Amino acid sequence: MLTHLRIHDFRERLIVGILDLLLNLTAPFLKFLTIAPDSGDQQRILLLRLERIGDLLMTLDAIALVRSRAPEARIDLAVGSWNCSLAKLIPHINHIDHIDMSWLTRNGSHGNLRELWTCIRRWRATRYDLTINFEADVRSNLVMALIGAPERAGFDIKGGGALLTKRIVHNAEAHTSRNAIRLVDHVLPGRAPLGDDEKLTVRLQLPPDVVQHSTMHLPGIRDNVPWVGIHASGGREIKQWDPLRFAEVGTRLAREHGAVLVLTGSTSDRLIVEQVKTALPPDVPVVDLVGQMQLVDLAGVLSQLQVFLSADTGPMHLAAAVGTPVVAIFGPADPKNYRPLGPNVRIIRIDLPCSPCNQIRRPPCGCRGYIPDCLVGVEADSVFDAAVDLLHGRSDRNATLDITKRFST
Repeated sequence: MLTHLRIHDFRERLIVGILDLLLNLTAPFLKFLTIAPDSGDQQRILLLRLERIGDLLMTLDAIALVRSRAPEARIDLAVGSWNCSLAKLIPHINHIDHIDMSWLTRNGSHGNLRELWTCIRRWRATRYDLTINFEADVRSNLVMALIGAPERAGFDIKGGGALLTKRIVHNAEAHTSRNAIRLVDHVLPGRAPLGDDEKLTVRLQLPPDVVQHSTMHLPGIRDNVPWVGIHASGGREIKQWDPLRFAEVGTRLAREHGAVLVLTGSTSDRLIVEQVKTALPPDVPVVDLVGQMQLVDLAGVLSQLQVFLSADTGPMHLAAAVGTPVVAIFGPADPKNYRPLGPNVRIIRIDLPCSPCNQIRRPPCGCRGYIPDCLVGVEADSVFDAAVDLLHGRSDRNATLDITKRFST
C-alpha cells in the first residue's frame, strides 16, 4: 500500500499518503497562490535546504550548478537556523534566510505556524521566478507551493508531487548530491550533458580569520606531529560506534605514530566523549574541544587536522567539505547515498543481510536500545589501518575507498 512513497514506517507512510491524496485533489485549486514574477530582468531563485548539516553540505555542487546555469540570477538559500553560519561560507549565494521546521529538528520544538507564515509572506513578497526544494518531503513541497513561484522543482517520493511544476524520479541508487545535481540540470538544462563524477568539487570558503582562530584551539599545531580528530558521538543511538573502540584507535595512533588527539562534539555529546577520555592512557596527548565551538569554528579546526575519524555525522561531511582526510564508520545508513565526498575518504563498514537498511529515524525493533550488529562488527583494526594510510598519504587524492568486511549467514 502506498509503495510509491519511500517511507519505511507504515504509519508515517499512511499519513503522508492521505495528505498526498488530498493535495492531488486540491492542487488545481491552489493555482491562485501563484504570483506573477517581477517584471525586472534579473531572475530570482530560492533554494530550500532545510535539513541537517550533512544534507546542506551534500548540496554544494548542486548550488554551484545553479549559479553556473543562471549566472546573473539572484540566488537565495533557505536553511535551518543551525546551518546559517555554514551557509554564509557557501559561494554563489546572494542571501541566506532561515526557518526551523518542527519535523526537521531532533526534539520537534522549533518553529511554529506564525513564524512559518511570516517567512512565507516575506518570500512571496520577493516574487521568485523559481523555487527548488532539495528535500523530498510533502510538507516542504507544500511550503514551496505557498511561496507562489510559477516554477517549483523537487522530488515527489515522499508526497506533494502535484504541487510541483517540474520533478524528476529520485534515484535510490545514487548519492544524495547526485540527485540534487540531476534536479538542477532538469530545471536549468545546460548545453552539455552532465558527467558521472560524484566527487565533491566545491569547498566551503573559510575566511582567513577563521583559520587563524582555529590555531588558538590547537596549541602547537605547527609542530611536525599528526593531529587526528575523533568525533565519537554518532548523533543517534543507531549510528553509535563503541566509544571504547574510538579510544583504542586513538591510543594506537598516539603511541605508534605520535598523533595528538582532538576530541570534538556538542555539549550533548559529553557523556560519550568522557567514555573515550576515560579509556585513554595518561600518556596520550588530548585536546578536548567538546561544546566549545560553533560550526564555523569547528570547520576551521577540522581544516587543520591530518585525519578525522567519525561515524556517519554532520561533522564527517564538514571535514570532507574543508578538504580533510576522513575515516567514516557506517552502520545502517547506505554510503552509496550518504558517504562524504572529497579526496581521501575511507568508508569502513561490514556487509550484513540487513545492512544497510537506511532506517535511521525509526530503527527496526531489533536495533533499538543498543548498538546494531552492523556497527558491532566494525573492528578497531580496520579504522586504525585506514587512518594510518591517510596519515602517510597511501591513497589516491581523488579516491573514495570502501573497506567492507563481509559476513556470511
